[in-house]
Amino acid sequence: MLNDWRIVIILCLALGLAPFFPEPHLWGKLKWIAGGAVGMTLKDWFDVLLHGLPFFLLIRLIVINISKKTIKNT
Repeated sequence: MLNDWRIVIILCLALGLAPFFPEPHLWGKLKWIAGGAVGMTLKDWFDVLLHGLPFFLLIRLIVINISKKTIKNT
């Protein structure tokens, strides 16, 4: 399941970006962190992890596939 591209992409679009308006939730949290994370509570950090997990899985899949191709070519 964690290696299925379709599921990971759906998770990125659904959980990773929800709610979509006025801006994706993860984007707002990342801007907050970039601004110094002043006032962030443990709940906010957990929220970043929850909404960021699908993107972590996507990056993981990309790295796995690139490394497989690199190993095949050597």
